[in-house]
Amino acid sequence: MQAWQVHENGEPGEVMRLADVEQPVPGEGQVLLKVRAANINFPDALMCRGLYQVRPPLPFTPGVEICGETEDGRRVIANPALPHGGFAEYAVADARALLPAPDALDDAEAAALHIGYQTGWFGLHRRARLEAGETLLVHAAAGGVGSAAVQLGKAAGATVIGVVGGARKAAVARELGCDVVIDRREQDVVAAVKEATGGRGADVIYDPVGGQAYAQSAKTVAFEGRIVVVGFAGGEIPSPALNHALVKNYSILGLHWGLYNTKNPKLVQHCHEQLVELAARGAVKPLVSERVPLAAAADAVQRVADGTTTGRVTVLPSLENGAAA
Repeated sequence: MQAWQVHENGEPGEVMRLADVEQPVPGEGQVLLKVRAANINFPDALMCRGLYQVRPPLPFTPGVEICGETEDGRRVIANPALPHGGFAEYAVADARALLPAPDALDDAEAAALHIGYQTGWFGLHRRARLEAGETLLVHAAAGGVGSAAVQLGKAAGATVIGVVGGARKAAVARELGCDVVIDRREQDVVAAVKEATGGRGADVIYDPVGGQAYAQSAKTVAFEGRIVVVGFAGGEIPSPALNHALVKNYSILGLHWGLYNTKNPKLVQHCHEQLVELAARGAVKPLVSERVPLAAAADAVQRVADGTTTGRVTVLPSLENGAAA
């Protein structure tokens, strides 16, 4: 079968190589899955660079989120067991962790419903306890993680402010349903949030970016607000001033979704049931901006790493080369 492999750490576009390899053999408790669609996540790029908390042995195949097909023909959502990741024709996964793919979504959309939406659901509902009528601010609102949070925030009855970089991403954020869109390249984010909220600030801030975005969050969070720290796609890990959190009465909440798989897997299943219900009634639908063939995966992962994409970019092994849409 064909699979992308990383033999040394570096930029995805340079170190990912497409090769003919042996089909992976499932270990105890694992199943073999035919990859129908593999969604690209920022951690895939970090793993290529050797900068992610999970460091699979070299060589490995990236791809942490797929819609796959079991040997008996069931469509499922899974996190492949590395080093046999999803940017391949076949992958292996833990049999106990398979989730049914929603009938309301196609393969690419189903593959994208998992990590980003689970992270959003846990961040907004489990950690921040977002309530209807509150104001939610989402950094990188047009990206894969941010777009999920926007949809989940709207489904929860919140007023959503989306922060993006550039006119193209601003248009995407509006299409996603943001009530207010702020282009950080053209506007003062802090001033724009205060104007949009009458000076009060945002009740919940969802931050997958870090760095300057976190600094803006601390200046725009409301009294008794909650900042959910999801990741550091901007490359800079901030150092929060705890005296500032004390003086302004706000909470800083960390979220590592992967921990729930081991600490409380029943909550992951419950979350998936909620997401399937939301998808069935059209309240959420992953924004798949590109569907690319397997041969184009390395270039696509690099573009996600560079932050030039919107929504989700998904690899479909069944697509012929050049058939991206």
